[in-house]
Amino acid sequence: MMIDRRSLLKVAVVAPLATTATTGQAFAESAPPALRPFALRDVTLSGGVFADKRALMLAYARGYDVNRLVQVFRANAGLPTGGAVAPGGWEGLDGEANGNLRGHYTGHFLSMLAQAYGSTGEPVFAEKISTIVGALVECRAALRRDPVPLSVPGRFGTGLEFIRGSYQYLDLPPNVLGGSAAVTLSAWVKPTHASTWARIFDFGNDTTRYMYLTARNNNGVPRFAITTNGGGSEQAINGTASLPLGEWSHIAVTVEGTTGVLYVNGSQVAVNTAMSLNPAVLGQVRNNWVGRSNYAADPAFAGVLDDVNIWSRALTASEIAGLRNSPGKGDLASYSFDSGLSDATLRRTWGSPSHPGFLAAYPETQFITLETMTRSDYTVVWAPYYTAHKILKGLLDAYLNTGDARALDLSTGMADWMYARLRKLSAEVLQRMWGLFSSGEFGGLVEAITDLHQITGNADYLALAKLFDLNSLIDACAANRDVLEGLHANQHIPIFTGLVRLHESTGEQRYLTAAKNFWDMVVPHRMYSIGGTSEREFWRARGAVASTLTDVNAETCCAHNMLKLSRSLFAHDQNPKYMDYFERALVNQILGSKQDQADPELPLVTYFIGLAPGSVRDYTPKQGTTCCEGTGMESATKYQDTVYFQHPEGLYVNLYMPSTVRWQNVTVTQTTAYPFEQASELRISGNATFDLHLRIPGWARKGVTVTINGSHHVGKPTPGSYLTISRAWRSGDTVRVEMPFTLRAEQALDRPDVQSLMYGPVHLVARDSRTAMLEFSLYRNATLSGDLVRSLTPVAGKPLHYTLDGVELAPFFEGTADPFHSYFRRVEPRVVFGGLDAGVANVVRDGTSFLDTVWSAAPFPTKTDFVTRVDRVADRFYAGEDRTRVTRTARHAPLWP
Repeated sequence: MMIDRRSLLKVAVVAPLATTATTGQAFAESAPPALRPFALRDVTLSGGVFADKRALMLAYARGYDVNRLVQVFRANAGLPTGGAVAPGGWEGLDGEANGNLRGHYTGHFLSMLAQAYGSTGEPVFAEKISTIVGALVECRAALRRDPVPLSVPGRFGTGLEFIRGSYQYLDLPPNVLGGSAAVTLSAWVKPTHASTWARIFDFGNDTTRYMYLTARNNNGVPRFAITTNGGGSEQAINGTASLPLGEWSHIAVTVEGTTGVLYVNGSQVAVNTAMSLNPAVLGQVRNNWVGRSNYAADPAFAGVLDDVNIWSRALTASEIAGLRNSPGKGDLASYSFDSGLSDATLRRTWGSPSHPGFLAAYPETQFITLETMTRSDYTVVWAPYYTAHKILKGLLDAYLNTGDARALDLSTGMADWMYARLRKLSAEVLQRMWGLFSSGEFGGLVEAITDLHQITGNADYLALAKLFDLNSLIDACAANRDVLEGLHANQHIPIFTGLVRLHESTGEQRYLTAAKNFWDMVVPHRMYSIGGTSEREFWRARGAVASTLTDVNAETCCAHNMLKLSRSLFAHDQNPKYMDYFERALVNQILGSKQDQADPELPLVTYFIGLAPGSVRDYTPKQGTTCCEGTGMESATKYQDTVYFQHPEGLYVNLYMPSTVRWQNVTVTQTTAYPFEQASELRISGNATFDLHLRIPGWARKGVTVTINGSHHVGKPTPGSYLTISRAWRSGDTVRVEMPFTLRAEQALDRPDVQSLMYGPVHLVARDSRTAMLEFSLYRNATLSGDLVRSLTPVAGKPLHYTLDGVELAPFFEGTADPFHSYFRRVEPRVVFGGLDAGVANVVRDGTSFLDTVWSAAPFPTKTDFVTRVDRVADRFYAGEDRTRVTRTARHAPLWP
């Protein structure tokens, strides 16, 4: 069922009530926010640096083959993959931690496509969404039934394909070996992956008594082995060369008496004449497998099999050679796959069909194992509920932006499955799970589940969301007790956005209190100049900034999720600090995390952003398809999501960005080249009476000028606040906001001499390859406003580029691979005002210098105020002739306003 897209978006993002797609029933929030954001379709970007960055990501989204994304889902479900190649990296079986996070990137990609469609309405994005959703529907259905054989062209007729990642194998009948002391095992194999120890045959009970034939041992060559006393007692025959990938090879082994012979393509390649074991000594074994090992850690066979045979005797060399040209017919077992599996059964290594609603790119075993884990090990279990969040959020985004009811059905199925599983667990088990580093991470799942509850009204989903309460963290933050040191940053930030949503749905105040207090523990106490947080993914001590500068700072996911939390908190508490932070992180880290070039295969987004001197941004991090590339795709397709907020009587302008918003009966068009331009103009189309709330940035120290239709507004704009204009607006009314930038140096909390440069909202970095911290002086040309920009020299033809002492300064948001310095060491050895040197040292007392103390009072309304300040401060730092020189220099210095 397709739902009207405009109505659906209002349900999810704007209206205080959510409407179910199936009944039309309304579900009220217990504590709704005062403000609401706009749907992406209602805010249009119209040029500038944000639109340019987005265009690069949209090009990537348009061109990428989404069949590659669902390959891992199809493989897990045992469905044909159509030859699609998985993206690799974290999204593949060969990725970090055995690919235990696969599926997450597909969820991110689905969110990106949904946002792209919501923003642009381009059909190509809806088509790609439909392809992914359709594939996931098929995968969920396949996981609910026994596996179905995949027939493909074989060596002689029909082959049986085992897709890598399907975990499928053939279970042969009990006693298939028939107690025979002699045996021939024979098969045509076409391996598709160079996995070691993947079995062709394996007969045994456990890892003590078994007999196997593998295509590749540790050295990459075929191996036959038999043992009754474990791996250390194997009697083996090893081949001499690897079987080629993607090509048919015939492999056979014969055992009779004390002799075992290994054949490849009809030729003998190895022999063991000292064998004392044979199949009969194993007795009747429990496991008679083709494609699976008795060692649980060994991979399942990946490739195609044909003409699989077992004889109760050792075939002669000539008989083995003859199998190259015609099919065999083993007397114990023979499988040609031309007409099914005969008496064999196709199974999955993880057992029965999955439970109703389950959807993932790996088996349920990740979730099952987590429930008994007592310590984290991401090579065993890597954040399955985190991956579930990415998939669920991608599906919800798809539903809310396209109205595809299949996506909602998949979403409710996932939530039903989670609730059925988690509701049975004790509170003790749940708390232990969610407290595990990495393995227990669940991302923004609470937010997504609460959104699903709001859409459907299903009370089970609200109960499910509360099952993720990590009480030790919530209680500590609600009590304003800072426990963040040593915690994994991005594992915990999304928890608090979920708590805000829980507050809205339940009215429980501790959720909102915890989220607000948590935010204050990060900003500014663990925040870098670009707005990011974390070092090596973890939080360090409160206030530790300069002492944590390395090449692995500011995981990009953290900034993405801090923005989500900030906008959620602002909707409840219109404290401008949330939007001042939002602007800092968006304009700097988020914009700067996207490289300024296109690539058809990669999103080109950072993971870490190193802030040590001479760091270089890496836009192709780790193995690829990482979490930060996922959130980076999302960030770059929703830059406009917080530019405007609304309530029934008013419109909030939170950010200055070239854009158009459609609200009620009016359209507001914002024209600006911000941040290259230090002003913005808003034009009203339509007649309406409402309050227009303009954010006055906290950094606007030179003052802000607001004009309406060319006339000055009577209200006084105060930095770090919102200016409210109440008016009966008429079509054509124009509001202009002028915000002169000033250059300021921000001190690191733990080392005041380590500083960073901010020009208005823009973080300026020094482009320099040296790995020692640079030293700069800035007070020499400071103006009465405290603006330090006159110490810099503009670079002609390059807006926002300057030089300082021969070093180029540039905006961090430019996505280049130039080595840079985000921080520098401030050195102000002498007292200089307006370029005049007093000939006096800049004295430091109690950790603060004379000049820092003077300029901390900026801006100064007049030169007289400045001189008075110098005179008073000089009393504490100087005496005699030095004091006279300082005050005389202040009086004579040519200071700009």
